[in-house]
Amino acid sequence: MRFFVRPGGMPSSHSALVTGLGVSVGFLCGFASVEFAISAVFAAIVMYDAAGVRLSVSRQSVVLNRILQELRERRPQDIPRDVRELIGHTPFQVFAGAILGGGVAVAWLLITGDISFS
Repeated sequence: MRFFVRPGGMPSSHSALVTGLGVSVGFLCGFASVEFAISAVFAAIVMYDAAGVRLSVSRQSVVLNRILQELRERRPQDIPRDVRELIGHTPFQVFAGAILGGGVAVAWLLITGDISFS
């Protein structure tokens, strides 16, 4: 359960937030507006970072922790604690976060009356 609320978990809260922002801006300002274009580019950058750069950092931290463990076995007093391994997201976690964020944004806009599908 703790993986749902910490960085690197499922779904990606980064993706959910920026997708929710983009969907809201799209419905409120129009999907052809400059504001939506800016939010869409922002969302793409954040989701790329979450799935690409941060996932690479996660994989590197696994290797670093193995190295630290081997060094600790030789000189335990000189080695700092492990680095956090769950930092990035898989593409599926990013996609799930995007679906969740878009759905929450549409639901909120429907509840507040800012959009209607009738």
